[in-house]
Amino acid sequence: MAADPSSETPSGEKLYEGKAKIIYATDDPAVLLTYFKDDATAFNAQKRGQIVGKGQINCAISTHLFQRLGAAGVATHWLETTGDRTMLVKALQIIPLEVVVRNLTAGSLCKQTGLPLGQRLEPSLVEFYYKNDDLGDPLLTGDRIRAMGLASEEQIGTLRRLALNINQLLTDFFMDCGITLVDFKLEFGLDAQHQILLGDEISPDTCRLWDQSTDDEAQRVMDKDRFRQDLGQVEAAYQRVLERVLAQSPKN
Repeated sequence: MAADPSSETPSGEKLYEGKAKIIYATDDPAVLLTYFKDDATAFNAQKRGQIVGKGQINCAISTHLFQRLGAAGVATHWLETTGDRTMLVKALQIIPLEVVVRNLTAGSLCKQTGLPLGQRLEPSLVEFYYKNDDLGDPLLTGDRIRAMGLASEEQIGTLRRLALNINQLLTDFFMDCGITLVDFKLEFGLDAQHQILLGDEISPDTCRLWDQSTDDEAQRVMDKDRFRQDLGQVEAAYQRVLERVLAQSPKN
């Protein structure tokens, strides 16, 4: 996992560079190439660093989970993984909302509500955040989403339904991995037929994951909280997630 990322950097036209990925054009305008970086950010990019090998790990985890979800009937943008850090995806018109599903209390929910860490939420909580770094990705109500023209009433309902379905599928899968899916972020977009597809990635960058083999609050963390909270052993935690995810791969 320590290969030189520069050796695999695509040569196509760079369309967009985000905090964790770079999007490149391909010969087909309906297909894009995603390159996963080792860069890590937290607190709206106020904290920056690198997690060695993260791009490779997140690409591999996302590939496996997109395939799992696709087999279960969830439409995603994933087409093909072409390298350790690269995958071909369908071009989407991204809906500027981050859809967060929370199964247990953690992170900003605890800070904003005073709820204790690790309290189970029944039913799971679905939240919408405006995907806008300049505004700090604020939490939005349904009325605000409609007033801002970010999504229609029907689309909001579809996003909620899809998020809860994905949550159930991922919760069950991670349970088999000995991991608790605490919460996670999803992003969606519209394809050429105006169908809503799951985009972005699913990885320890976008999921809060706790190891079920320990009750120690620090040791159980297997996600980007290790970077956010300076817990150390970030690369090792990401690697453990990958190993457990791949261990659930169908045997040929």
